[in-house]
Amino acid sequence: MMLSYLVPVVLLLMLVAASIRILPEYKRGVVFFLGRYQSVKGPGLFIIIPGIQKMEVVDLRTITMDVPEQDVISQDNVTVKVNAVLYFRVIDPEKAIIQVENFTIATSQLAQTTLRSVLGKHDLDEMLSERDRLNDDIQEILDVQTEEWGIKVANVEIKHVDLDESMIRAIARQAEAERERRAKVIHAEGELQASKKLVEAANVMQENSAALQLRYLQTMSDMSNKNASTIVFPLPMDIMEAFKHMRQHAETRNPPANEA
Repeated sequence: MMLSYLVPVVLLLMLVAASIRILPEYKRGVVFFLGRYQSVKGPGLFIIIPGIQKMEVVDLRTITMDVPEQDVISQDNVTVKVNAVLYFRVIDPEKAIIQVENFTIATSQLAQTTLRSVLGKHDLDEMLSERDRLNDDIQEILDVQTEEWGIKVANVEIKHVDLDESMIRAIARQAEAERERRAKVIHAEGELQASKKLVEAANVMQENSAALQLRYLQTMSDMSNKNASTIVFPLPMDIMEAFKHMRQHAETRNPPANEA
């Protein structure tokens, strides 16, 4: 008699235990009633009727996915290996379950093809120097295409761009040539600035004989410091001017034979 009452109670308790579902704050449950979409449950405690209702659980947290290494041919016909990391999350659990069979695999495959497609439109130099812009382009394309799946692509980051040894050597030679070119340009600009300053100094000395005398004395001082064995006999600039006038006077009195 007691057993006949105990069996239904145990079955009822087992049914209730199987019907109770508890989901944390970061998960949602997509409920189907006899195969048809009914609602999105969670978070918290709710009841699912076994055999009649079925629930698919979706995690709403940001998912970090490594995009496998891809062989990419750049616009300037350079083959490189590129990998990336993708950050995305589900914002619409209903679409993520109904619109696509497995949204994780679908997003991964789409990220791989988009990575090859976008990078193939750019030169190698752009891949190496403009990663931020390329990341934004890839993220924008993925975000538009995954919107129908209820997925939001938050960010895409290119991790590595691997080159073969021959291309690495070629880039090193190019960088060295660029450094040499810059060094020559800087040296030429320095020579130009120095020549301008020398012209200005010459004009000042031409206008002021005292400046020329001071420069003459400074040169004598420098020569005595560098070569201790050198003996210098300084002469006043007036004596040099006298010698110059004497020479001009002699040339005036005795002109060359061809002029006579």
